[in-house]
Amino acid sequence: MLRQTFPQDLRKTAPMAALPDARPLSKAQGLRLSLAAAAAAALAGCGGVPYASSDPAFPGSFEQRHPIVVAAAPTSMDLYPVGGRLDERSRANIRAFVERYRHYGSGAVTIQTPVGTNPNSIAVHEVRSALLAAGVKGRVAIGAYLPPNDGAAPPVRVSFTGLKAIVPTKCGQWPEDLASGSSVEGWKNEPYSNFGCATQSTIAAQVDDPRDFVQSRALGPSDVNMRTRAIEAVRNGQDPSTDWKKAILTPIGGGLPTNGTE
Repeated sequence: MLRQTFPQDLRKTAPMAALPDARPLSKAQGLRLSLAAAAAAALAGCGGVPYASSDPAFPGSFEQRHPIVVAAAPTSMDLYPVGGRLDERSRANIRAFVERYRHYGSGAVTIQTPVGTNPNSIAVHEVRSALLAAGVKGRVAIGAYLPPNDGAAPPVRVSFTGLKAIVPTKCGQWPEDLASGSSVEGWKNEPYSNFGCATQSTIAAQVDDPRDFVQSRALGPSDVNMRTRAIEAVRNGQDPSTDWKKAILTPIGGGLPTNGTE
């Protein structure tokens, strides 16, 4: 293999070959180069400055930011005894509460009284008796909780842990100023972080069976009479759809039945 060699004098003058006249730099030239280098360094540092890019600040839709999940979470109900005792309205609420516990709950049902009140009062005894009479088979525990100091009448609280649809993210969080023109978030036309959280929480609370969020239900038996009528109509060359003009309809909210023409 051939090895290329350079004369010693050429090696010494090589660093100055970039200059047109191969002469040392003057002070003015050195100052100009220093300023240019400083400006280039400053511009290179702009890479970390926020800018109004097209990338979303909060990726995904509100269903992804605030998903509805099925989790083991506490379900509670507040009771307000009238005159220190349970009335029929409170007993009906307890029966509905126990029905939900039997479907989705497990473990003990807890009766909590406000701190400083008598845990052995007549109201607590009646709540415990109503829970057992409604079908609670497990243990009924007695506890206490610290009520808020807002002047409201503290209730007797019953709770259990079971299957529940919840939104794990906390609503009412505003990590950015929506009206700010001096921040990146104020320059983007996209939903804010808290958008959709309250709606998702409301839907999670309204759906009766939390499992409907994660799985479909089994199909029920088909309507044999309806299916047979449609098949016979097709065989006879007739329209199998319902003729609503001849159907007897009942108006919503009462009133006289109509034949679908009014």
